[in-house]
Amino acid sequence: MPTTSSPRSAPKPLIVIVEDEPALAGLVATHLENAGMHAQICSRAEHAVKFLKRNFANLMLLDINLPDQSGFALLDELKKSGVTVPAIFLTGNDEEASKLRALDMGGDDYITKPFSYAELIARINAVLRRAESASDQNLTKNVKISDDPFDFCGAHVNPPRLEITFTHDKVTINLGRKELGILAYLHAHQGEVITRQALIHSVWGIHADVKSRSLDQYIVKIRELFGEHSLKLDSFRTVHGIGYIFDPKGVSNVGV
Repeated sequence: MPTTSSPRSAPKPLIVIVEDEPALAGLVATHLENAGMHAQICSRAEHAVKFLKRNFANLMLLDINLPDQSGFALLDELKKSGVTVPAIFLTGNDEEASKLRALDMGGDDYITKPFSYAELIARINAVLRRAESASDQNLTKNVKISDDPFDFCGAHVNPPRLEITFTHDKVTINLGRKELGILAYLHAHQGEVITRQALIHSVWGIHADVKSRSLDQYIVKIRELFGEHSLKLDSFRTVHGIGYIFDPKGVSNVGV
């Protein structure tokens, strides 16, 4: 009899538990595993930062009081490093000021100890659903489908329509997502020297395995596209050994 393959199951979300009490961390991890999730325990803020800079995680459970630094400082350090993992504070601190600080700085939820594990799982799933819904709006890591159009070197870029219109010959064509992300990043960082790594992280994401050669190929495609419509990108220059600079106002001699 012919066999039918079962549909591939969705990957289990990875939850990072940043908690220095081994017994509690282990108990939380067990409940997460039983609920169909993967768990990674980090007992110190330093461990969490190293792990999250190298690995993708769907969510972080974060205690405020950690041996080496506070949970607030940890979340702030991650955000400054470009790691935007959703975070639920899981703490014994029930002061309103602490809760407000956590939410104001970008925490997605705040749960105080002791707590119900059923409620913890439900609130984790709620944050995961919100994060997935928010990412649906992303064309690239740095561009959302709702972003405003912008002008770039004689062309009009329209993110909601994934289109670019060349004002000289009035031609409108479809624009690839990565090309759109690159143009948007350059437009937002005019006059700045941009490293290849920063551009890759901004467009593809901090954990993307994208080589400089792949980025250079997209840059070549953009230059050729503008050239086909008699537009030069003289203000978009290569900074050898570093990356690029987009300098339409001529404020820098770098790359000249």
